[in-house]
Amino acid sequence: MKTLILGSLSLLILANCSEPQQTDSRQDDYPSPVVVQADAGKGLDVFLAKCALCHGKSGKGSNQGPPLVHNIYRPDHHSDYSVERAVKFGVQSHHWGFGNMPPIPGLSQEDIKHLVAYIRKEQNKAGIQ
Repeated sequence: MKTLILGSLSLLILANCSEPQQTDSRQDDYPSPVVVQADAGKGLDVFLAKCALCHGKSGKGSNQGPPLVHNIYRPDHHSDYSVERAVKFGVQSHHWGFGNMPPIPGLSQEDIKHLVAYIRKEQNKAGIQ
């Protein structure tokens, strides 16, 4: 029994002294994510240019689209990511009777981040969190 324990302990020590395992070189093939410092001021410009026609100049809706400054779009119900996806890919109507939202062309990922920051700022001003 003593020999078995000593033998196992020796194997464990030798295993830890072996060469380090090779890492997967494919990890280096992926670009580092770009971190965008969202700017609500720039988001206002994007909103006025691309969103206000349907969602109203203040984000409170129009006869063409729903209000974004509304409890239904609070962050715990519609995350920033889901808002980004709606802008990028469009979204089927599921809360309002305005029809489907089409994707919004011509916006960079940076523009979309700024836009979401602006929407969240306006929601916060209205007490939506």
